[in-house]
Amino acid sequence: MKTGYVELARAQQERWQTAYEQNPSLHGPEPSTAARWTAELFGAAGIDDVLELGAGQGRDALYLARQGFSVHATDFSEAALHQLRLDAQRDGLDDRVTAALHDVRDPLPPADATVGAVYANVLLNMAFSRAELRSLVNEIRRVLRPGGLFVYTVWSTEDRGYGKCSAIGDGLYAKDGFAGRFFDLDLVHELADRWELRGADAYTEDPHTMWRVTQAKPHPVS
Repeated sequence: MKTGYVELARAQQERWQTAYEQNPSLHGPEPSTAARWTAELFGAAGIDDVLELGAGQGRDALYLARQGFSVHATDFSEAALHQLRLDAQRDGLDDRVTAALHDVRDPLPPADATVGAVYANVLLNMAFSRAELRSLVNEIRRVLRPGGLFVYTVWSTEDRGYGKCSAIGDGLYAKDGFAGRFFDLDLVHELADRWELRGADAYTEDPHTMWRVTQAKPHPVS
């Protein structure tokens, strides 16, 4: 990782840690629109285990657990994961939800081809270089079982905030101390290389215009 990205990653981790410490319900208690849709998709596919990356304080992880999934949630903020564990215990879901500190710039913990599905809501549009994004998506493909699903959501370049934030280089923008990237379809297709792209659907979750992307790990060719 280049020096500039090391410094940016460290600053972003500190910024998110502070935000989670100051607000035990930063994103509210209700699950995201993406989580509701994803639960239906995973259920219809017969998936019962989900690895969530960038889970934050766990509003989506807890929702998925309530729908019957076994969820392993990761985030790089211990403050966020502490709140997730408290809420899981309060709701009697600690048998369905586990939480682990992990920075997705590092290799993912699961062994090869052991995970049924991976879910990441507004994680990939955070402060990653394009090389880091490609590396992360390769890691996700590694840990998924053949036919396993990867669903992620990101801000779209059609979002009303695109171009109105401060550009900080390499397609990244910053606002109020947080950095991120807006995705166009070219980047969506770039990250779907060596995958089966099942869908790239535009939707709105106030105040953002988003992409919801569904990819499947291909089965080996016999």
